[in-house]
Amino acid sequence: MLTKIIAFSVQNKLIISLFIFGLIGFGSYELTKLPIDAVPDITNNQVQVITMAPSFGATDIERLITFPIEQANNNISGLKEIRSFSRFGLSLVTIVFDDATDVYWARQQVAERLQQIQSQIPPGIGVPALGPVSTGLGEIYQYVVRPKKGYEGKYDETELRTIQDWIVRRQLLGVYGVAEVSSYGGKLKQYSIEADPNKLLSHNISITDIFNALENNNQNTGGAYIEKGPTALFIRSEGLLGNIEDIQQVAIKNTASGTPLFIRDVAEVKISHAIRYGTMTYNDQGEVAGAVVMMLKGANSNEVIKKVKERIAQIQKTLPEGVIIEPFLDRTKMVNNALHTVETNLMEGALIVVFVLVIFLGNLRAGLLVASVIPLAMLFAVIMMNQFGVSGNLMSLGALDFGLIVDGAVIIVEAVMHRIGHSNHFNKVSFLNQQQMDEEVKFSATKMMKSSVFGQIIILVVYLPIFTLQGIEGKMFKPMAQTVAFALVGAFILSLTYIPMMSALFLSKKIKHKQNLSDRMMAKLEKGYQAALTKVVNFPKTVIASVVGLFLCALLVLQSLGGEFIPALEEGDFAVDTRVLTGSNLHTTVSMTQKAARILKERFPEVEKVVTKIGSGEVPTDPMPMEASDMMVILKPKKEWKSAKSFNELSEKMGQALKEIPGLTAGFQFPVQMRFNELMTGARQDVVCKIYGEDLDSLAAYANKLGSIINTVKGAQNLYIETVSGLPQILINYNRNTIAQYNLDIATINHVINTAFAGQTAGALYEGERHFDIVVRLQGEQKKDIKDIQNMLIPTPMGTQIPLYQLADVQIKDGPNQIQREDAKRRIIVGFNVRGRDVQSIVNELQEKVNTKLKFSAGYYITFGGAFENMNAAKKRLLIAVPVSLLLIFIFLYFAFKSIRQGLLIYSAIPLSAIGGIFLLAARGLPFSISAGVGFIALFGVAVLNGIVLIAEFNRLKMEGLTDVKRIVLMGTKVRLRPVLMTAFVASLGFLPMALSNGAGAEVQRPLATVVIGGLLLATFLTLFVLPVLYMTFETGLRKKNKAPKMHTPTLLLLTILFFSIPHHTNAQTPISLKAAIDTAIKNNAQVKNEQVKARYQQLLIRSAATIPQATLFGEVGQINSSYTDTKFGLTQSFSFPTVYAKQKELQTLEWQSSLLDVSVKERMLKKQVAEVFYNMQYIEQKKLLLQFSDSLYTDLSKKVDLRLATGETHILEKLSTENQLDQINLQRSQLREDSSILQLQFQLLLNSTRLFTFDQKEIKATLLSPQDSVLLEAHPLMQLAAQQKQLAEARVALEKSKLLPDLSIGLNNTSIQGTGADNKNYTASHRFSTVQLGIGIPIFTKAQKSKISSAKLGKQIAENNFYTELQSLESHYQSLLVQYQKSLQAVAYFETKALKNADLLTTTANLQLNAGNINYLEWVQVVNPAISIKNDYIEAVKMLNNITIQLNYLLQK
Repeated sequence: MLTKIIAFSVQNKLIISLFIFGLIGFGSYELTKLPIDAVPDITNNQVQVITMAPSFGATDIERLITFPIEQANNNISGLKEIRSFSRFGLSLVTIVFDDATDVYWARQQVAERLQQIQSQIPPGIGVPALGPVSTGLGEIYQYVVRPKKGYEGKYDETELRTIQDWIVRRQLLGVYGVAEVSSYGGKLKQYSIEADPNKLLSHNISITDIFNALENNNQNTGGAYIEKGPTALFIRSEGLLGNIEDIQQVAIKNTASGTPLFIRDVAEVKISHAIRYGTMTYNDQGEVAGAVVMMLKGANSNEVIKKVKERIAQIQKTLPEGVIIEPFLDRTKMVNNALHTVETNLMEGALIVVFVLVIFLGNLRAGLLVASVIPLAMLFAVIMMNQFGVSGNLMSLGALDFGLIVDGAVIIVEAVMHRIGHSNHFNKVSFLNQQQMDEEVKFSATKMMKSSVFGQIIILVVYLPIFTLQGIEGKMFKPMAQTVAFALVGAFILSLTYIPMMSALFLSKKIKHKQNLSDRMMAKLEKGYQAALTKVVNFPKTVIASVVGLFLCALLVLQSLGGEFIPALEEGDFAVDTRVLTGSNLHTTVSMTQKAARILKERFPEVEKVVTKIGSGEVPTDPMPMEASDMMVILKPKKEWKSAKSFNELSEKMGQALKEIPGLTAGFQFPVQMRFNELMTGARQDVVCKIYGEDLDSLAAYANKLGSIINTVKGAQNLYIETVSGLPQILINYNRNTIAQYNLDIATINHVINTAFAGQTAGALYEGERHFDIVVRLQGEQKKDIKDIQNMLIPTPMGTQIPLYQLADVQIKDGPNQIQREDAKRRIIVGFNVRGRDVQSIVNELQEKVNTKLKFSAGYYITFGGAFENMNAAKKRLLIAVPVSLLLIFIFLYFAFKSIRQGLLIYSAIPLSAIGGIFLLAARGLPFSISAGVGFIALFGVAVLNGIVLIAEFNRLKMEGLTDVKRIVLMGTKVRLRPVLMTAFVASLGFLPMALSNGAGAEVQRPLATVVIGGLLLATFLTLFVLPVLYMTFETGLRKKNKAPKMHTPTLLLLTILFFSIPHHTNAQTPISLKAAIDTAIKNNAQVKNEQVKARYQQLLIRSAATIPQATLFGEVGQINSSYTDTKFGLTQSFSFPTVYAKQKELQTLEWQSSLLDVSVKERMLKKQVAEVFYNMQYIEQKKLLLQFSDSLYTDLSKKVDLRLATGETHILEKLSTENQLDQINLQRSQLREDSSILQLQFQLLLNSTRLFTFDQKEIKATLLSPQDSVLLEAHPLMQLAAQQKQLAEARVALEKSKLLPDLSIGLNNTSIQGTGADNKNYTASHRFSTVQLGIGIPIFTKAQKSKISSAKLGKQIAENNFYTELQSLESHYQSLLVQYQKSLQAVAYFETKALKNADLLTTTANLQLNAGNINYLEWVQVVNPAISIKNDYIEAVKMLNNITIQLNYLLQK
């Protein structure tokens, strides 16, 4: 197949060229459509539920809002965890789903449950709302709205916030891809009516009266219309309030003299602002307004930012004079920095690869030809990235090694040049014609294609386990694996088509018999290498022992490296998490952060600007209290820095400077990293210690102890201990007896208090299309002290007003600050950032100290999360992924060489490569991270390439007749030294720019590149010496041991006679235990085997997913183009859109998995059936024993009756009765034998065996194999099968949807055009013209297909209903069985402890009394029969218990 493709490519250069031009054109177009970002979005699927309740404390928020929301949403399909945050005025519940869950479906499920719990949340508290559909990468653009210099006095905070909300935000929300614009800072404009309590008292009115008056005097209405002549006059009233004067003139009531009392008489009406829970400051210049633009999840950040900037430019023109919009955090900066790093690394890597190729090949044309594969493979990768939704970012593009991409091309081009330049066939030839060149290219390419193909497949396959990574590391590294796979597939196709074609066309056909510089260099290297190898092969044991020693040393070094999750990406700016004392007001926080901003601006020339976001924004997805703030320190480019050279050094110096401000703590992180940490783990720090428990005071005490321990750990910085208590609060405890005396109720008093201090909205005032709340509250000077609250007047139904202190106890107390919960458990967070050490060693040291110094009470425990938790999860997956990749490598090596021995030989390169990777990591001081782990996976695939090349050459020499192993080794290594070195240097040096880069994002690439470079270089060096030594050892050692001793004929004859002389009892009964029976049944049962065959059948069907229709070959003869008779031939091929084949494969894969689950269902049922038959057989045997016992009793009795009858002591009735009992016993025994035979046949059928089995009499009672836990029901194969049916239904929907995509077709036509052409030449029928035809089938009539889609969706709904029905059925059956089990267990226990002993005693005593003549026959029967009945009842009770136990095992067995 591959040979034919190569031959076709060389012979049809035009067709291949057209395809290449098509690739360039389409790839260039797709390049413009590629989504660009800095890093992959690693945020999990989240739905945030936000509830604003400004008047309630943390404990009220938790029990009235947070808890009901958690309970309502804890059973949604795909749910991973629920985190919640409750503090004064705010509830934030974060519901995390797995990656397979569609976020919009999840939001719909959450919204439905929120509707259900509306009745559980008391009215007036707050209405839960869903947060924006955004992610950790969603905060793409942040800006401030501020006055220009000279206009500071013209615009205050209220006007700036109004401009932000009603001009800027409103227009930005219309930008495609923007999910939300969360306003920050400024003052939200309100019309405030501030009542004077003394005036209210003097006029005997309350705040409620003002509230009611406003509600009744602020409305419009209409009166339809009247007809006047030919026109209609519409009627409407203008009663809405329009300005402050209108509010002042609202009448409250009439006085005793009949004059109206207006609002202006008792209150001051003015423009004010809403109670603030957050603000924003700019540098040290005071407060401004601003916002955070949040991008819709899945949108193209590059496009959205571009559109936002365009809209900002338009908005700027509409702003009042002197107001500007100034961005301070633009993701474009981070994206550009990361892309600059990627572009630099790729360009430098490409240049290094080209340089190495030209040096080793000694031919500029050959080097350029191989290098041309790089852009072509990249264009192919870009096309596939768009198809599979992979964005271009630091991970997807930054880990590309062009050395790997050109590896297949290198092997083919080098083989062609070696064939032309060094073959004896061309010793006397100086020039090749095109036909000869074509033949030589075909021969050389075909000869080396096996090594090239298997090398590329191994590199491709070794990346597949990376696709198994989940969570953060999966989202981070899957794009890398996908892009590398796409590029490798493209390079593989190009090496089969483009490279052979261009080699025949582009390489020089002149044969130079003189050595060039490259040849002379390689000759010297070969000479030195051959001399060294000749010496080394004489000491095989020393070489092998040295390598083993190096490997053991590398393992020891690996243990000491430490570990971290993923190195932090330098984003170019700092996000400083600053906090002041708990309970501080907004003014205090602003004052202290302004001091911090002033210090940073004055002392650090690297700082461009400082913007501080304090507290919560309009959309509180980041729930900070007023004492916390995010200080965004925007830095100049790194080349302009003077105070420090690295981000770590700069953050250290800034942190030291900020320590001068008492009471201020600061933690330095990068903005996106901090947001990622917060969304993924609920905290911002690198390492998060979570202490779980119930009592907040206990949690706080444990957290403080843990914080003191963390301070003793080196490398732990920016310690943060969550403050859960200590918030100063004025608590009002009502005296219910006094309230009742005044005929009041708590709701009325609460309403008055809330209106007076928080303020109650009494409608809105419209200014054009803008509207602002009208709020009623007490005057500001009346709200400054606790006495103002105590003396506040409460109106009574009798018309009098009494002070609040007479109705309640008003005190200042410390209360809960905030309450965090995770999976329905309270928790407290202690977090810290890591500086100068790896995460693994810090957490290990901390865990040891915690275990020795901190003891938790019952119900309290600690977990370590953040980067440490993610790292451990990733390590567990890597422990699976790496062995799988190693196994795949070995499997392909075996298929390549059809030899386990040679596969193991090449496999030796893997530990050799690990040595170099570990040592270079240690030398550069880099810990083991997930980046390094992925580097090892890639390294193992590349490392075996050199071994493949060498072993393939050794085999070729051996096939040619060489028998001397040493000569084979020396000749083979000499011939293949150039490609081995070239492959190693190209692959390793291609990573060199990544290893040395200091650009943004290089931190993630550096460990990966370091591992590959160190591993490849050392592995290549060792492989060139160790592999030949191992090859010689294997060959010579195995040949000596290959002669097996022959067996003499007499011995063989004697063994044969002995074998056939042994008797074989095929019908003998075989003893068997239950476990053995089940194992045999699963192995032999025909139905299970049939299900396994069905699974295999479904597995084979997966390959039929890409069924392509037959090609159409046609011919035409006639007057096609003119009056001349022309001929036309064509070949067309149509096929569906590639997505259809992918969805078909996905569906068939799921069907195969479903058939595997059918096997599991059948096996579980088979275990149940085998156990039932086994214990039924035991039941029969127990019944037989009981009947045998009864038979012996009545037989003895019959003999005694015969004797007594003969002596005349009794009559004939006793004898007849005894014989009748014996006959009944014999009849029952006969029936039991028949039942036993039937059960034996059933048992043989289940085990698919012809043997007769006996059963272990010790296994009378069945054992409950699993704990009684209904959670295990979800693992039942029936439930797994039902869940699989849901996935199948979803896949069918996706498949039917994909069929709406257009069909594609391609054709090749060849025709004659006789007559005079456009060039005035006459063309005959022998002159042929070729055309290429491309087509696309546009689906116009889609009604039928859409009906199929609708049907598939109904099928999905049916599958979901079946799943829940099956689960309910199993749970109901399980609960019923549990009750029966306890009942049967008690019955069996009663028989075993009491009844059976009594039965034995009755039987023994009756026999003794009968023998002594103390009782007669009738009395003996009356005693013995009940005793036998007891034993029979016991057997029946055991049978019942066994049946129930088997049923429970069937449901719960793991």
